[in-house]
Amino acid sequence: MTLYLDNAATTPVRPEVLEAMAPYLTRFFGNPSSHHEVGEVAASALDDARGRVAAVLGMRAGDVMFTSGGTESNNAAIKGIVLGSAKKHLVTTGIEHESVLASADYLARLHGVEVVHAPVDGTGTLTPAALADALRDDTALVSIGYANNEVGTIQDAAALAAAAHARGVPLHLDAVQAAGWLPLSGTGADAVTVAGHKIGAPKGTGILAVRGRLPFEPLLHGGGQERGRRSGTPDVAGAVAIARALELAEAERAEEAARVSAIRDAFIARILALVPGARVTGHPEHRLPGTASFVFPGTNGETVLLELERRGVVSSSGSACAAGSDEASHVLLALGIAHDDARTAVRFTLPHGLTASLEPVADAVAAAVSAVGSRG
Repeated sequence: MTLYLDNAATTPVRPEVLEAMAPYLTRFFGNPSSHHEVGEVAASALDDARGRVAAVLGMRAGDVMFTSGGTESNNAAIKGIVLGSAKKHLVTTGIEHESVLASADYLARLHGVEVVHAPVDGTGTLTPAALADALRDDTALVSIGYANNEVGTIQDAAALAAAAHARGVPLHLDAVQAAGWLPLSGTGADAVTVAGHKIGAPKGTGILAVRGRLPFEPLLHGGGQERGRRSGTPDVAGAVAIARALELAEAERAEEAARVSAIRDAFIARILALVPGARVTGHPEHRLPGTASFVFPGTNGETVLLELERRGVVSSSGSACAAGSDEASHVLLALGIAHDDARTAVRFTLPHGLTASLEPVADAVAAAVSAVGSRG
């Protein structure tokens, strides 16, 4: 039986989520923009989902819009807020998800926005002081990942928001990997991104919450849905699904984080004891409960993954968006890891609900690394 340890890439849909969304794919199929009874039932469900999401995020229901996932939400947040501003300066870091970096590049190429990558340290941490140094009077937005998708390093979102707000700059928080593991309210963020398929909702569901006071230029134009910020017929079933998944993840968060962190720490310790030269990437303490990422110098990460799959363990070398690429991870390079070592990366991301020890997996990792190294 294959053990799936690539939960940062995607997760299975939870049964409770399927049950919640099913009626809005069948009996209650109406268009929520239609002004009749069938449409009003759908509209009510959409409003209810919006309120549930807002409660978890600590924002207002009117701030919440539903999207097709994390990539759209990040694109909409960055482009929408910057293009809604008269300012032409954007601050992010070099370790962000490709959807953030590509959105910033788009603004630089086509709209004359100057993009600055605030420096992170060797653990992937952005300090408030480093962020403050990158800010200017014409900074339109700071866009930061709450937790890194490859190495799991957690940023001090509240401190970064305070640093940005001290200069009158809004903060967008990419919380795609953080949702379900970290608190999403009380961060001080002005915009928050969540992807459904990371927390047990279907792929193609997402959230972007933007505080109502922020000017926002929509990417999609047409019927004026989502308060004019995202035109198009809303996916009511998807909204119900992601709202239910987010509620469940939040209710279980503290207990899950504590238990999975302990299993992760034992897993990391055993791999470091068994595999000569292995190094953990990311922050040793301030990391996602479900993330354990390594470099295995002298090997090739993709080859190690193949050996692991032969032994019944599925994991990844990093972001699923870059899967299949033989290039070294931009995240690891930004952390100062040598190019050759960066190409040996393997990331294990653990599921919610995990209770069993990962000792057999650590043994399989040691065997896989040894097998690859012996061919070198």
